[in-house]
Amino acid sequence: MTARIEIIAITGLPEVQEGDDVAAMIHDALRGQDAGLQVGDVVVVAQKVVSKAEGAVIDLNTVTPSDRASELAEIVLKDPRLVEVILQQSAQVIRAVPGVLITETIHGLVCANSGVDSSNSAEDDQVIILPPDPDGSARTLRAALELRSGVEIGVIVSDSFGRPWREGSTNVAVGIAGLQPLEDARGQGDDHGRVLHATVVAVADELASAAQLVMGEFGGVPAAIVRGAPITMSDNVSANALQRSPEADLFR
Repeated sequence: MTARIEIIAITGLPEVQEGDDVAAMIHDALRGQDAGLQVGDVVVVAQKVVSKAEGAVIDLNTVTPSDRASELAEIVLKDPRLVEVILQQSAQVIRAVPGVLITETIHGLVCANSGVDSSNSAEDDQVIILPPDPDGSARTLRAALELRSGVEIGVIVSDSFGRPWREGSTNVAVGIAGLQPLEDARGQGDDHGRVLHATVVAVADELASAAQLVMGEFGGVPAAIVRGAPITMSDNVSANALQRSPEADLFR
């Protein structure tokens, strides 16, 4: 357990365009802040920045809705072109009611609209989709940032998700590199010696959520450093470990 955690906003990043080197932009921004990365830092980067750099942006004017998309659009009261993109990014539709379309994405995430979002897009008819391989994106960022900084770090690609039992959204990890996403406390004793049977802590989600406090939804701060967090560094990791199996999912 650590007594102090620091969250540092990475400011001064320009608007990201397709093909931009996000790691170089973060490195330059930190130099402009007279700051640098330290061993064990976790860099949290907004998914939209990664998606924009990778060209994961779709112009709705180029989308022709399928019959299924048109039918669903009438149910959920959304643009049929948007629904078509959502379907293209989904493995299955879980719930469709007026104003709500919950899907399992092709990545295995269960969320609203397959993570397809128009906020922070450059044009009115543009939507941003999740990166094809969020873990791969995180690994690429980590390798580039470690090369520039010379220190071992973790990287989280984060996105805002709603929660079934709670109001409001919170940041979660959709891609990770360099750190274990879960801390399994099962079998350990609590402060009174009772053995824990079900406690597994979603460390990566907690770090993503903490970073969101300085990143915000708007304001041009798409990345942050979480410093001093008690993490377990590891190379062989995936954000998929945070996904509940359908058998254990109370809503499927």
